Amino acid sequence: MIKLNQVYCGDAIEVMKNFGANYVDLTVTSPPYDNLRTYNNSSIWNWEVFAEIARQLSRVTKQGGVVVWIVGDATIKGSETGTSFKQALYFKEIGFNLHDTMIWEKQTFTATGSLKTRYAQVFEYIFIFTKGPIRTFNPIKDRPTKGPRKKHGTIRQSDGSTKKQSSIGKVYSNKLAQRFNVWKINTECSNTNRFRPAQFPEQLANDHIISWSNEGDTVLDPMMGSGTTVKIAKLLNRNFIGIEKDPEYFEIAKQRIKNPDYKPPKQKIINKQPGLFPQDEIDKLTKIK
Repeated sequence: MIKLNQVYCGDAIEVMKNFGANYVDLTVTSPPYDNLRTYNNSSIWNWEVFAEIARQLSRVTKQGGVVVWIVGDATIKGSETGTSFKQALYFKEIGFNLHDTMIWEKQTFTATGSLKTRYAQVFEYIFIFTKGPIRTFNPIKDRPTKGPRKKHGTIRQSDGSTKKQSSIGKVYSNKLAQRFNVWKINTECSNTNRFRPAQFPEQLANDHIISWSNEGDTVLDPMMGSGTTVKIAKLLNRNFIGIEKDPEYFEIAKQRIKNPDYKPPKQKIINKQPGLFPQDEIDKLTKIK
């Protein structure tokens, strides 16, 4: 039986088979994105692998639990694959609700297609799946407003007519408002903090864990990479389980869990994947007016 607050080096499917049913409150993870990156050549990713991981997540997720699935698409022969949408529909087919389709807006872009024929890609999808009605939602309220907010406007009726809202004109908040579902969070670009390609920003993991779980809940990342999700889950007083197939990333994850301030030796920073602009080139391009 899998133990809480442990990380496991192995295949996600095989390790999850050892979970009991209805075991996990929240999963925060990201798949390998149409094989855009090789991840030390340790990743085998295709539709069959994805589908089995999705089925295992359905089995191990508690009723009311959440799966946060962060995904993007490759561009092949001028066309985006649409794999992210296919995955979302498959999650629905096996019983999950598509609770929200969120956008992670990044500050930089990668070379996912010719910039001569399309706008630069600066976002990824975040699908929020729930197993039945959602049990936990702790909304982050950090959106500035222009002073007190008052009730206003009308409500559309089924026959097409409108009706004024009740208590119109009443001040209902003078504080920061609830965040929208487009999150602007910087990627992890600094080589002093980046352990691997496409590494989760810690803020992204932090904000999802806060939003969809409570202290003492169990958070899973079945493809944890260098361990950002499990590190943040531990810091937020959640139980955690992490799974990673690649031994090098797995060792980095163990170090980050043990020591939150752990920084990798420079020679261990992995930043040689095809399809990525070097950071200095990104800086040059983004400064062009």
